[in-house]
Amino acid sequence: MFAPTLPRRPATPHAKYLMALAPLVLLAGCGGDEGAVVSPGTAPTRYRPIAPPRASVPPSAHVLMLPGLEGVIGADAGGLIRVFGPPRLDVIEGDARKLQFASGACVLDIFLYPPRREAEPVATYVDARRATDGRDVDRAACIAALRRRP
Repeated sequence: MFAPTLPRRPATPHAKYLMALAPLVLLAGCGGDEGAVVSPGTAPTRYRPIAPPRASVPPSAHVLMLPGLEGVIGADAGGLIRVFGPPRLDVIEGDARKLQFASGACVLDIFLYPPRREAEPVATYVDARRATDGRDVDRAACIAALRRRP
């Protein structure tokens, strides 16, 4: 004969995750002291001290040299602000800095990196794009347009 079945109660949405974690919880308590190092007269130690990382020398910055970038590449932030006015964006990240200048014609991003450790960052790379749609434009033309703005 046919035995009626009771409708199954839906499991909680997290039940399958809890069931998968159950064996891990049981295994977590199964650690031993195999890795312990015991010296006479000292308490067991599980971990070796790790030497602090040595300070690395940052690589020297790659400098973009193209015609029309004279007076920008190699300039510090103060010199760039004197030429282009206050930046629209000034971002400092670690020892690097990005200044962004903009007009109706273009947006100019100037990236400054220190030429050597403990030195003041100078402009090493320039990127330019149209203000309307973000398409690349000639860097030198953008610099010239920003220098002429009122």
